[in-house]
Amino acid sequence: MNSQSLSRSAIAVALLIFGFSTFALAGPPMICHVLNIGTSQTLPAVDLNYRKSSGSYDLANLTRDTLAILDSDPSVLVHMETLRRATIYARQDSQVAKELIVRLHARAERSGDSTRSALSWFDLGYLAETYKQWIGRGEPNPASGVDGYALVRKAISFRESDRGTDPEMEFAAALITMNGPERDHNDHVQKAIAGAKVDPLLAENLASSFGNQTVSAMLIQAGK
Repeated sequence: MNSQSLSRSAIAVALLIFGFSTFALAGPPMICHVLNIGTSQTLPAVDLNYRKSSGSYDLANLTRDTLAILDSDPSVLVHMETLRRATIYARQDSQVAKELIVRLHARAERSGDSTRSALSWFDLGYLAETYKQWIGRGEPNPASGVDGYALVRKAISFRESDRGTDPEMEFAAALITMNGPERDHNDHVQKAIAGAKVDPLLAENLASSFGNQTVSAMLIQAGK
């Protein structure tokens, strides 16, 4: 399938899923929604049932490894998938979870308020929201009181002032607002859809992550 067809499929999926709000992802969308990041590097794959003693990954390295990836790759999709995996790992050690978000907060503060700081504020906001979706009630959550969505919107505003909309950040914001506010959610969705026309990897993530409609059915729904 060429990128144009894939983008049209993604748009159809988004219209079906987001526009009509008839489908819900199974489980927390920011955690259960595995992103395709192509050949880019991220943290080791981790199962949702991961336990501290069940794998070979050393949690003591999580903050260092996560920051190294975030600092070296400008792709928003890579940042989203890296922070998703980091959250699954971090839930198993409250001190590690706290260390990671504290370091991301300090990093964002150092970056200041400018177009160049967009990814730093995005990372802090996105991590805060993944923590809220995955760290259970009764567990210590270092993201308590942090409005991650507001920080992601701040990052989006920096990108808008620099180069117009950032459809991958809009996609992230759409995942954060799956349960509302509905108006904000729909706005983020429409901007992500628009960007999918020229971003094949974003289009693939939209097309593959929500629902199981066939390509032909999606194209019919989108009106070709």
